[in-house]
Amino acid sequence: MKHTVWLYIILLGLSCISCGNAPATRGQTTESAETLFHLPPEYAELPVSEFREVWAYLLAEQESYLKPGMPITDIGYFAATVNLYGQLVDIPNRKNIPPHFSGKVHLVATCDGRALSYFTLRAGRPERQALIADLLAASKDYDGLQINFENVPQRSGEDYVTFLRELRAGLDKNKMFTVALAARTRKIADDVYDYEKILPLVDRILVMAYDEHWSTSVPGPIGSMRWCKNVASHSINVIGQEKLVMGLPFYGRAWASPNHARAYYYVGIQRIARENNVTEIHREEGIPTFSYTIPVSVKAYYDDAYSLSVRMEMYREMNIDAVGFWRLGQETPAVWDVLKMRNEE
Repeated sequence: MKHTVWLYIILLGLSCISCGNAPATRGQTTESAETLFHLPPEYAELPVSEFREVWAYLLAEQESYLKPGMPITDIGYFAATVNLYGQLVDIPNRKNIPPHFSGKVHLVATCDGRALSYFTLRAGRPERQALIADLLAASKDYDGLQINFENVPQRSGEDYVTFLRELRAGLDKNKMFTVALAARTRKIADDVYDYEKILPLVDRILVMAYDEHWSTSVPGPIGSMRWCKNVASHSINVIGQEKLVMGLPFYGRAWASPNHARAYYYVGIQRIARENNVTEIHREEGIPTFSYTIPVSVKAYYDDAYSLSVRMEMYREMNIDAVGFWRLGQETPAVWDVLKMRNEE
C-alpha cells in the first residue's frame, strides 16, 4: 500500500510538471505584445520610419493642411462623388493644390450607398458608360485616378471588376490607376473586393487598415496592433510589396455609455422618465417634452506619434514599402518627426 501511495505522488508530480510546459489550447496564444511587435519605452526617442512611398488623403477646400516639407510622395485628392443620378460631381480642382507640393496628385472618386453602387455599376447601363467617360476625362489633369467605392453590394462583384478593367483600358498609360479596398485578414469566399482579381488591373492597392471598431461597434482601437499585423500579413502575401500601400488612421473615436439617443415606444418614454425621476413635463405646441441629466461614461481610442511609430515600424519590418494616411488635418504634428521618404537613387 505504501508503494502504491508513493507511486501515485510521483505520477502526480510529473503530471504537474508537464502541465506547466503544455502548449496553449487552440484559440489561445502565449505571445505577448513585445513578441508580436516592438514596443519601445514610451518616452524613448522614437525611430524614424522610412518608406519608398508615403500617401496621404487631402480633402478639397482643406489644402492648407498640406504643409511644405511634409514627407509625402502622393496625395489622394478627396473626392469626386457619384450623385443620385449616377453622374460624377464635385470634382476637385487640381490647381488648388499648393505649388510647393512636387509629388503626385491622384483624383479620388467615391460612390456612397449600396443601392447607388449597384445601379451605377451594372454592365450595359448608360449611367455606367457615362461615369467611366467622366472619370477618364476628369483624370486628365491628374497623375492618377483612385476608385474608393466602399459600398459595393455582393451582387455587383463581377460588375465592379469589369468596371475597373474598362477604366484601366481607357486611362492614359502614363497615369497611375489605384483602388482603396477594405481590410482583410484572410481570403473570403465570393469577396466583392477580391485582392487577387483586382491586383492585375491596378498599379496600387491601398488597404484601409482602420475601422476595426466603428461608431456603432463595441469600443476598441481604430486598428489594434494585432489586427493590423494580421491584415498586413495577408496583404503582403497576396498583393506583394510593389503594389501594396498600407493605410493608417490619423483619427480616433469615442463611445458613450449609456446612450439614450434612440426612438422609443410610448411605454419606453414613460419608463425612462420614471427611472430618471422626471417631475416636470412641458408642452411645445401641445407636444410633451422633458429633459434630464445623467452621468455618462466615455471610452476613447486614438493614435498619437508613439502608436503610429510602432505601427509603421511593424510594417517596415514586414517589408512593406508604402504607407498611406487618412487624412491630413487630423494628425498629431509629431508624426512628421518619425517619418521620412526613402531616397531612391
